[in-house]
Amino acid sequence: MDLYEYQARELFRSHGVPVLGGAIATTPQEAEAAAQRLLDGGAELLVVKAQVKTGGRGKAGGVKLARSAEEARGRAEDILGMDIKGHTVRTVLISEGADIDQEYYFSILLDRAERQYLAMCSREGGVDIETLAKERPEALARIGIDPLEGLTPQVAQRIVQAAGFAPGPIADQVATVITQLWEVFTTEDATLVEVNPLVLADDGRILALDGKVTLDDNSRFRHPEHEALVDAAADDPLEARAKAAGLNYVRLEGEVGVLGNGAGLVMSTLDVVAAAGQEHGGMRPANFLDLGGGSSVEVMATGLEVVASDPQVRAILVNVFGGITSCDTIAQGIVSAVETLGGLPKPIVVRLDGNNAEAGHAILARAAIEGVTMAQTMDGAADAVTAIAEKQPAAAGTADAEGAATGAPSRTATPTAPTAAQEA
Repeated sequence: MDLYEYQARELFRSHGVPVLGGAIATTPQEAEAAAQRLLDGGAELLVVKAQVKTGGRGKAGGVKLARSAEEARGRAEDILGMDIKGHTVRTVLISEGADIDQEYYFSILLDRAERQYLAMCSREGGVDIETLAKERPEALARIGIDPLEGLTPQVAQRIVQAAGFAPGPIADQVATVITQLWEVFTTEDATLVEVNPLVLADDGRILALDGKVTLDDNSRFRHPEHEALVDAAADDPLEARAKAAGLNYVRLEGEVGVLGNGAGLVMSTLDVVAAAGQEHGGMRPANFLDLGGGSSVEVMATGLEVVASDPQVRAILVNVFGGITSCDTIAQGIVSAVETLGGLPKPIVVRLDGNNAEAGHAILARAAIEGVTMAQTMDGAADAVTAIAEKQPAAAGTADAEGAATGAPSRTATPTAPTAAQEA
């Protein structure tokens, strides 16, 4: 789960990381009131910052300075409602400003390839850190952190030295903040903690002016307080529904719904569907849905209902290799879903193989559901479902339907299968 900046800053504050005061607002009036409170508390400079879970806010005009409550209100009016890389700004952070002497960069992330943590630090932080990492990698120190050792004060000193900080009070302050950020990373079960910029203010303080944090959803059972950080309004409603049912579901941008049991099989199915779709009007996978290894009739029915509820889906592929989940269970789940929905909302191609496949075929044959097509192989199923999807009309309001109405081309990009974790 990615956090908004204001949420990351509150986590930082709770672990002793030095941050400036601030308050969030969802309307210009709230922004003006928050700004006035900060000014009354002694702030001389304010920053109005768009709260979106993406980078590039500054370059997009989502970060503006203000020196009065009225000016902060005007800045909020400009920023609220902006689109920044596909993210609509619904909240702004009104923060104290700081006179900056120098900008630095620091992050800790999970390095799965090396099976360790990775700390990165540079004396050159700011909006162009990505360019720096690409064009002058020697300016970005990369230090592996042994999970058994952790980021101790000694390791923190090694990091600041590798980043080029001269020994002295500034290096010592930076090292202290680094150990505090490590506490955030480990205590909160994060996979990423980033501060850009970490600044030296003109009064000599080291401050975290921005923060990016990604929390590991697998650890949420240890952190009931993290539930308050979930932004339900920003969640895709289908993904939220699937999550509530315990399904692993990620919505994509295609036209073919995909259900399978096991992440590996589902990801392979996405590839096969994308390849087959090139011969059938550019049809692509519309989702990733893993039913799991021990699916019940109810789980299968719920999964099918979720996928069928997506208006962009024209046809659905159920690809199951029976193991712990037997094929007759899957077949019965399809029948139950059709009964619950009062009919078959979208054409379905079913490929069953493995445990009790013949029994599954028999259940579907007896049900004789119009719109269900059986396939013997995964390639054959992918070819059949993309051919069926190509012949189905696009739902009103989808990109393809709008393209047909306006003459604009439909989307043809190949979808990217979801990874186990996404890191900034």
